[in-house]
Amino acid sequence: MTAKAPASGAAHAAVRARSPRPQRPQAPALPPMEALDRTHHQMLQVLADLTTLVDHLESQGVDPAARTRAQAICRFFDDTARQHHADEETLVFPALVRKGDKALIQHVLRLQQDHGWLEEDWLELEPQLQAVAQGYSWYELDGLRAGVGVFAALYQEHIALEESMIYPAARAQMAAEAVSHDQRVAAAVQGSDGNAA
Repeated sequence: MTAKAPASGAAHAAVRARSPRPQRPQAPALPPMEALDRTHHQMLQVLADLTTLVDHLESQGVDPAARTRAQAICRFFDDTARQHHADEETLVFPALVRKGDKALIQHVLRLQQDHGWLEEDWLELEPQLQAVAQGYSWYELDGLRAGVGVFAALYQEHIALEESMIYPAARAQMAAEAVSHDQRVAAAVQGSDGNAA
């Protein structure tokens, strides 16, 4: 004899009857560099989705799947990617410029220029993708494909430079600045202890 599965109403009642879970402190956010790394992985996936979307538009046109994908892509580049660039400009690049290494400064300047170009490229692509997201088919496929190719190639080069050189250097510089700060605080504490004696 097989056991009967509980009726869905009974299952919901059992869940409602469970005692509430205790409040816990919110989990800490990822450290800034790890969060930036994670966004790079997301960017590469969204760029692949963008290329897939163009292929889909060529074979299927604007359909519900294309609309959904276009909406997600637009949301990502309008919000997440822009915030990511702003975070790099405030959290990563200043520490490298303070270091004074001329080669690193040149790389930072290149990446800042890339941010401007990526924004320009996105502003050219976005209207066509927003049209797809809203169910319209007034995109120009060859122009869209070419624009996506340029946009994706620049993003991939940009991410490669950041991951291979800039982020490791930024991590090292931030760690050195933290140690220096801790040493200054320790010295100040020791100095004030000596004055109190």
